Amino acid sequence: MKTAGVIVEYNPFHNGHLYHLNETRKVTGADVVVAVMSGSFLQRGEPAFVDKWSRTRMALQNGVDIVIELPYVYATQKAEIFAKGAISLLSSIGVDELCFGSESGSIHEIQNTVAFVDSHEKEYNERIKYFMSEGNSYPKATSLAFQSLQGHEDVLDLSQPNNILGFQYVRAIHAQNVPIRPTTILRTKAGYHDQELTDTKIASATGIRNELLSKGSPLESIQAYVPEPTYNELQQYKETYSTFHGWHKLYHLLRYKLLTASPVKLASIYEAEEGLENRLITMAKTAPTFQDFMVAVKTKRYTWTRIQRFALHILTETTKEEMRPALEDRAPYLRLLGMSGIGRSYLNEIKNSLPVPLVSNINQFNHPFLTTERRVNQVYALGFTGKHQEEFLMKEYKTSPIIL
Repeated sequence: MKTAGVIVEYNPFHNGHLYHLNETRKVTGADVVVAVMSGSFLQRGEPAFVDKWSRTRMALQNGVDIVIELPYVYATQKAEIFAKGAISLLSSIGVDELCFGSESGSIHEIQNTVAFVDSHEKEYNERIKYFMSEGNSYPKATSLAFQSLQGHEDVLDLSQPNNILGFQYVRAIHAQNVPIRPTTILRTKAGYHDQELTDTKIASATGIRNELLSKGSPLESIQAYVPEPTYNELQQYKETYSTFHGWHKLYHLLRYKLLTASPVKLASIYEAEEGLENRLITMAKTAPTFQDFMVAVKTKRYTWTRIQRFALHILTETTKEEMRPALEDRAPYLRLLGMSGIGRSYLNEIKNSLPVPLVSNINQFNHPFLTTERRVNQVYALGFTGKHQEEFLMKEYKTSPIIL
């Protein structure tokens, strides 16, 4: 079977994701599509809008064949480490091609950019440090460093979020020397960060979440922007839990941590640097909501995403020492969240030749990354109350891979 991989969050799965999935099959001719999907917390340092099992069902119902979890230690990282973990999982499960969306839409442009940066790596890193010393955020510094090296305007725009991820996916494929062929499709309509819904049927996941959480609009307001299986899943989720997940459910716990933990302890948390923890402590004293807190903490040097990730690691007590292996090693296991009939056939075909364990029950496999996973999922569960909190606390241990 020919296999294609996609790297996703599906937060939630919308019409743009369906377009990407259909184009992936068309462009690659794949028999099997494997999705590496973030779990309870996402790359921008946010809790998932609905839990990973619900998002797995959305993926399978919309045409994905296998869903593999991207562990927290990779899923909540900057693009370079996020990509490294995802590519190593796709390589381990035998994917032939990777298809991702980008603002560029040109795989040659991305590959040329990777080749150029790799051949000027020392100077590139020095310029990143220089632009960061000028007060720029890391993403802005990388974009400025590349543009200053290249010296003309006909370059990949590394300020665009999907271009950044695509660049890092291709770079990870080269660095790991794995036989995955990358390809990209042009991201259509709504941008990654667009917060408003438009009159088209394509909206960003950010816009959909904003409509339901920030604006408090009824679920019907987003129906045109998501496939029917997604809408039905969201409707059932809302009926069951009366709410969707977000930082508003967990901020009181973060505030408690900030106001009671010692600065020394906070300095050991992953992504703590340059005394940033002290700024968070100060702002937590007066910020009544998470939105107020983020607006108060954000600076030119530290992006919203960077601060959210640090806040998340404080909330989950994820230390620098705990994250170090993710910076150095490839993903050590494949955790199966769900599969279709075709996906099941493919796994039966390859399971005896996999280079890492295939984990379907976390109670039967031990690894430090899974220890972290258990802990952060318990934190995610605290966003609910009553019987639902108890249910979520047990989901990580009791839920079997979903079979469609």
